[in-house]
This record gives sequence, C-alpha cells and structure tokens, in this order.
Amino acid sequence: MASLPRGEVAPRDGSIPSVGLPETPFGVYLHIPFCTVRCGYCDFNTYTATELRGVTRHSFVDDLLAEIVFAEHVLADNGSPRRPAATVFIGGGTPTLLPEGDIARVLDAVRTSFGIADGAEVTIEANPDTVTRESLRAFADAGVTRVSVGMQSAVPRVLSILDRTHEPASVGTAVAWAKDAGLQTSVDLIYGTPGETLDEWRTSLSAAIALETDHISAYSLIVEEGTALERRIRRGELEPIDDDTHADMYEMADALLTEAGFDWYEVSNWSRAADARSRHNLSYWQGTDWWGFGPGAHSHLNGVRWWNVKHPAAYAERIAAGESPALEREVLDADQRADEVVLLGLRVRDGIALDGLTPTGRSAVAGLIADGLVEGPQAIAGRLVLTSRGRLLADFVVRTLLSD
Repeated sequence: MASLPRGEVAPRDGSIPSVGLPETPFGVYLHIPFCTVRCGYCDFNTYTATELRGVTRHSFVDDLLAEIVFAEHVLADNGSPRRPAATVFIGGGTPTLLPEGDIARVLDAVRTSFGIADGAEVTIEANPDTVTRESLRAFADAGVTRVSVGMQSAVPRVLSILDRTHEPASVGTAVAWAKDAGLQTSVDLIYGTPGETLDEWRTSLSAAIALETDHISAYSLIVEEGTALERRIRRGELEPIDDDTHADMYEMADALLTEAGFDWYEVSNWSRAADARSRHNLSYWQGTDWWGFGPGAHSHLNGVRWWNVKHPAAYAERIAAGESPALEREVLDADQRADEVVLLGLRVRDGIALDGLTPTGRSAVAGLIADGLVEGPQAIAGRLVLTSRGRLLADFVVRTLLSD
C-alpha cells in the first residue's frame, strides 16, 4: 500500500496557516476505505473486514461526520468565508458498500457544515456488483448526480488477473440502472495488464463505448511495489507489458474514443460533452481548493496541503480525542506553486499560459514544437497544449519546461 509523503507535523488542533483563504472553487472529497477484497494491483488506502482493528462501517460513518464538523470549526476560527462545495466526490475503496442511508447522512453533513452549491457535481464511485436499481435511485435522491463505475476491462481473463470480482455484463446493467435514476455515468478502464493483448484492449474499449456513457477514463496500469501483482511479476508468474505496447494502447484508446464522439480533456479522460467532464478531478489539475475527509485523505487550501493518518483505527482514535486526523502537511512556496501549475495544468486540454513559464522554460518551447510534443498554433497564441504524442511523453515535457 502506498506510503504517505513526508512533511512537517500537522497541528493536532487542525489550525491552518493564515494564508488568506480565497473565494475560489471549493470541493469536498470523502474517502470510504472499505473493500470486500483487495485487488492485486491496488495500492490505495483500502481495508477488508479482517484489517479494520475494531472499526465498523457504522462507527466509521460517525467518525466521518465528526471530522466534517471539526473542519467547519477550523475554517470558522481561521476567518475563512463560507464556500459551498461546487463538487463532492465520494471515493474509496468501495463507497457503495455503505448503506444508502449512510451516504445520505454524509451528504447532509456536508450541506450543514459547508453547503452544496446549486448545480454542484456530486460523484460516487461504484463497483458494478455493489449497486442495485434501488440503491442508485436512493443515491440520486440523496443528491448524487454522477456515478463512476469501475469497469477496468470487458475481458474475463484480464479481470481475473486484476482480481476483479464482477462479471463483464454487470457493468452494462449498473450503467443502465444509473441512467434510469437520472445520473450522469462514467466508466473507468485500465490498460496494460500483464498478458493483455491489443485485441483484448480493443474489446474493452468497444464495450465501454457501446454503453453510451457520458464519460470514460482510461488509466495505464502502474505496477506498485508491495502489491500482490508486483510479487507475481517478480516471481515470474506474469510478464509485464512494455512501454511501447502501453503507448500503442493509449493511441488506440484516443483514436477509438475520438471516433465515437468523445473528446479528451485530460491525459487519461474523455467526455462526450464539456458538461460531462469530471469537474472535481479538474479541480485537482487546476490547483483549486478541496478538503479531504477520511483515513489517508489529502486536502489543499491555497498552497497548504495536508494528509490524514492512514488506518481507520488511528483515524478513529484522533476523532475520539477531538483532534485533527491530519498527520503531516506542507506549505508550498511561490516557486513550488508555479512548478505545480506546469506539472498539473499541462495535463488538461486547455494547457497552461506561456507567460507563466520561467525564461528557461519559454526558451524550451521551440524545441518542443519541433519535436511534435506541443501544439505550435496554440503556443503562438500564448497557450501551451500537448499534442497526442506529447500526452504520451507528458513527464518529459514537464521536466524540460522546469529544468534550470
């Protein structure tokens, strides 16, 4: 499981440096850390029933509600203006393992402590075998507007390697039920599973397109150290896919999705229309503010970033003591914030302003245009936007622009 970054110790009272919290878009992330089984590739902060050390789903929800109230008081003490959430994202883990009534309770707590803006995007992640027609209608009644279904693949053999428990057909059923409930729909795909062929990847893409969802995410599988999948590869049981095949899979995804009427708006995300983009995830790439609740959740307010203790039991202890669950934090200086504008902003279709680069970064642009990595006409107009090839080499472009 991924370790948390290192920073300065966060104060137990949750106080935030006086950084003049602005009236910028504000989002709320709610981390639900429960899973029925742990998928072999996953290093997210999730826990099965045997790993919870006395924490129950019911007690966890009470702790989550208490943290929401705690945050309300922290912001009031800081003198921050009340900013209703423009986006709410309920992620995990598998949030749909919670009863619908608990999801409603959590959203009601967000409304009470922060407010939820009119027209807000409220997303819940779901495994296709953890929802019903009735549960999705209940989520919609509670204020959810969008469901993101973990499809990953339409090929049973690939799902088995990933330790996914659902049948491919259940994805279509879940999406149909979500549409019937009036929810926007998205599916998540993973490419680059060991042994996956280009034909199998094409099958998954075609199946996702046939669902006629509003949004599709396609993420390259990263084999994280310490996961069951990494151990299987290390033992020689599975052969990882090489970088060239990963690139071929990405190019296939972009071509097929574009042909089907989807537009890319972030390196790994495509939507049928601009209003179907994930506004919450865009807020991360655009560097706006959000407060993350739950074990291991990350938050950011105007250059101050912090992260909570990881284990639900440690989280519960902090909440019971009336203390902030934040473990550590960092306060970004002006140079770090400028670097993050490039690092994050370049991933989105709108790109970044050329005049925000350092002189060294601006001098590198001509070479990037010549190499076919950024769009020439947009650069001349003052915006730096990745080409299709540039998206494959986004990390290289970022390093080039930020090099001394």
